[in-house]
Amino acid sequence: MFNKPGFLLRAEGWAILTASLAVYRWMDGSWTVFFLLFLWPDVFMLGYLLNTRLGASFYNLVHTETGPLLLGAVAVFEHWHRTLLFAIIWMAHIGLDRMLGYGLKYPTFFKDTHLQRV
Repeated sequence: MFNKPGFLLRAEGWAILTASLAVYRWMDGSWTVFFLLFLWPDVFMLGYLLNTRLGASFYNLVHTETGPLLLGAVAVFEHWHRTLLFAIIWMAHIGLDRMLGYGLKYPTFFKDTHLQRV
């Protein structure tokens, strides 16, 4: 099991999703808002309409943990409750994507990801 990176990355995605949902619930976030905003990162796939390289760049920009972690850290230090909830929703989306096997995109083709060829 520990020598199968695909399994480990999916397990990591599950852990990120589960932790995000638990923290969101603990922070008493609105589930209506959660479901309305959950898919917002996928809007960046529209970059693929222009070309593959731009599409991959836009997609990767919002599908790495860096963005929500930085936003969440700023939100904690500045006491921005709603912004922190948004960062948690964003992280949950990334966790679900990883759990389902969707990885960061290579600029060659939409289905070429760091986890597998989808």
